[in-house]
Amino acid sequence: MASKTRLISTSLLILFISVFCTGGTQAADRPNILLIVSDDQGYNDLGLLGNGIITPSLDRLAREGTRLTNFYVAWPACTPSRASLLTGRYPQRNGIYDMIRNEAPDYGHSYTPEEYAVTFERIGGMDEREVIIPAVLKSVGYKSGIYGKWDLGALQRMLPTSRGFDDFYGFVNTGIDYFTHERYSVPSMMRNLSPTEEDKGTYCTYLFQREALRFLEEHAGQEPFFLYVPFNAPHNSSSLDPTIRSSVQAPEKFKEMYPPVEVETRVTDKHRYASPATVVTPDARRRDYRAAVTCMDAAIGEMLDTLEEKGILNDTIVVFFSDNGGSGGADNSPLRGHKGQTWEGGIRVPCIVRWPGGKVKAGVVNDEFLTSLELLPSFATATGAELPANVVLDGYDWWPTLRGESSSPRKEMFWKRRDLIGARVGKWKWVQMGKRTGLYDLQADIAEKNDLSKMRPEILAMVKDRYTSWLQEMEAAEPRGPFRDY
Repeated sequence: MASKTRLISTSLLILFISVFCTGGTQAADRPNILLIVSDDQGYNDLGLLGNGIITPSLDRLAREGTRLTNFYVAWPACTPSRASLLTGRYPQRNGIYDMIRNEAPDYGHSYTPEEYAVTFERIGGMDEREVIIPAVLKSVGYKSGIYGKWDLGALQRMLPTSRGFDDFYGFVNTGIDYFTHERYSVPSMMRNLSPTEEDKGTYCTYLFQREALRFLEEHAGQEPFFLYVPFNAPHNSSSLDPTIRSSVQAPEKFKEMYPPVEVETRVTDKHRYASPATVVTPDARRRDYRAAVTCMDAAIGEMLDTLEEKGILNDTIVVFFSDNGGSGGADNSPLRGHKGQTWEGGIRVPCIVRWPGGKVKAGVVNDEFLTSLELLPSFATATGAELPANVVLDGYDWWPTLRGESSSPRKEMFWKRRDLIGARVGKWKWVQMGKRTGLYDLQADIAEKNDLSKMRPEILAMVKDRYTSWLQEMEAAEPRGPFRDY
């Protein structure tokens, strides 16, 4: 009898060890993912780079992870960039190759609710056939939440919870007033499929922080999750008031962290729709921009602390980058240009990846050629999720590159914003910015100062030929809305 009892006890012990070890393996195989995207943040706007901006949480991420210095987004402004990072597909392939926005407010027009309801900003959106990151991860048991800026459609069938996310709180268009949550007088905050004004008056970065922390309390340690926090900071404020619109709104306590500004506003006769108009001075705008970044950084710190308190930070993939190059009060040095342009300052952005559980090294600066198109295939590899069937992806698995095991598989990248063009093949980049054009050796000339097109005509011809081939491939791809004619 004693022998039989020992046999049962031994069997139970073996079963317990088996279950425990299997559970541990599954947890390691299915890391959590925290994807943080800022809005219009400059390439040089990290505290550790020494320009005076205060970002202790992002500096911590860089110390504990790998900072990418050669990382690009797929378009130099909001909407197409966000569609591409979620689909792993070029804007010209996924159909979002321009902004989903109305131009009338640029000239002072305030919409009535009925008028706004039928504008393109209200009815345009990402093609429903496109497959995005949360839909891919759902097949392997991930819970997904998004808190912040969606910018890919406002109709119910286009909203995040109709595309694979389990929970959403944020706004659906390209920009809002940080306190009223209105876009040029139109209320714009949503919870899942319903409009809401429940938090009107509260600074929106605080709200996105609150919702992200709530999501972590509900899911962290319970099941694998994908948490996407696309802040609107430090994007300029959307308002028909020139004083508000000419800067970035930020809480006073974060403004006070920076040196005082002597002159806050000035009067100009050159404003596009209100002349004369009172606008914020460049010094005040730079202070406000930095304060908005520092407030966002504090929210990021709260998320990291929560993950650490729950004991899962090292098993969580944390990725941070800006949706495009900086504008307004941003610092893109040493890059040329800014948001909206195909110079490096419009498309090369700060990026940090932390995942010690996946052997991503701490305190490393990685100069390999990588892009936001790499996110979806890389997240699929890390989680064991299958890539969507019959979908052409333009990204690569970046983990061997981030671990230092191999060089980047990416050899070229192309950008087209209306008549603005950028094409990079290896170290060579051809830019056509209206009448300004040139060929640059980015390995020797990151600032794009020395045009080599006359000295190296054979290289220029090669890069242009690769661009032409890419453009033909995009035009031959299965068409997607909302812009393609088919």
